[in-house]
Amino acid sequence: MRNFLFLLIGTLFGITLLKADAVSWFRMQEMFRFQGFQMFGIFMTAIPTAALSVFLLKKFKIKTLDGKPIEIVKKEFNWGYVYGSLLFGVGWGLTGACPGPIYVQIGSGLTIAVVTLISALAGTWVYSYLKPKLPH
Repeated sequence: MRNFLFLLIGTLFGITLLKADAVSWFRMQEMFRFQGFQMFGIFMTAIPTAALSVFLLKKFKIKTLDGKPIEIVKKEFNWGYVYGSLLFGVGWGLTGACPGPIYVQIGSGLTIAVVTLISALAGTWVYSYLKPKLPH
């Protein structure tokens, strides 16, 4: 039953992304070229919503479905975040997708997004292979 709940929430999230046109390569290009406001508008609602959600999680000490406390750990600054985000941004700009929308693109019939998915998985594998050798 719990997996069905996750599937339902993920499906609703995917439909929302699709309806908001947040999986369109053209919308991403507009955003990165500062030619369109739609994606910035989505982010300007998503960021305060996430901040409010984290505030409420902390204030009311909300637990996971398993009854475990939710821990939000502070992280120290690391230059790896800068390099990783730059690499992520380049991939996002080229493909028009970050990890979540890849599945929405595939599900909506944009089969070329399978190449993006395979590339994302390959990049994750390369990172896991190189992780012990990288400065952290």
